[in-house]
Amino acid sequence: MAAITTLFAGACSRPATETAAAESSSGSIRIAVGVDASYAPFFLADKQGLFEDAGLDVELVQFGRGGEAVDALSTGQVQMAGSSDTTTIAQLQQNPSLRAMYTYESSGEYIKVVLRNGVDDAKAVRKMGVVAGLSQISTVKYLEANGVSPDSVEMITATPTDMPALLSRGDIDGYVLWEPWPAAAIDQGTGRVVATTGDFDWLYHHWALTTQSWLDGNEDTARKVHDVLEQAAENVQADPDAAAQATMTAVNSDEEQTLTAIDQIDFAVEDLTAASVADAQSIVDFYTEIGAMNTQPDLNATILVGWSTEGS
Repeated sequence: MAAITTLFAGACSRPATETAAAESSSGSIRIAVGVDASYAPFFLADKQGLFEDAGLDVELVQFGRGGEAVDALSTGQVQMAGSSDTTTIAQLQQNPSLRAMYTYESSGEYIKVVLRNGVDDAKAVRKMGVVAGLSQISTVKYLEANGVSPDSVEMITATPTDMPALLSRGDIDGYVLWEPWPAAAIDQGTGRVVATTGDFDWLYHHWALTTQSWLDGNEDTARKVHDVLEQAAENVQADPDAAAQATMTAVNSDEEQTLTAIDQIDFAVEDLTAASVADAQSIVDFYTEIGAMNTQPDLNATILVGWSTEGS
């Protein structure tokens, strides 16, 4: 694949402001989240006081990309994080102590394929903008599903915020990203949405993450967070307007885009399964094929199958 750049690099748009060592089981915890509607259960739980009701002292720390949140987890700036399965797997080579406890959302609609006006379809694409991780693998799957070899397309790595400008200048023919970046292309009149990942049978999942060292001493706190997010996910599904308001307060997002995004995501806290491990292996195989990984991570150690019910 042309122009593959470092898989693990990125610029943080809302970094953590201080370094925090792993907290004790007192209930004080810093959780890394992103800056979009994918994290609505966290924002709603915070606004509704669900963490406090559970006896938890939680600080949500915002990061521009999931990879940055995972990095912060690995360096001890935070004790838990939310991120996509693909982004997490990309980090395992550097951070084998990462642990995925459960999933809290999935979707085949939220991530969209944007093509520049004048680019008719995938066969006309010559350059695609990608963000390492979820965007990158989604782009490859889109091209392959439309009979286009990814090797024939130049992949230009950039941050999500760069994509609309690159599209406007004609530096790229399209990108595959989550909101608000598809809407940004439409608003500036330079691009259009031509597909969602579900159209080519590709769904992503978000995992609740921690490290083995923190989990060993804070199992009770981790389970309390699980229970809060389980309730919050149910609340998001039951009252999308409240979830949108909480998200907009937290990240200053557009109301229409936020409501649309929440409608396109299925929020539910569920155990990881053997199928999760198999799906993860397919992502490892992809990263290995493009040269981004050269060792096989221990997925059975990383993915805590049945964790939430195991200790109940």
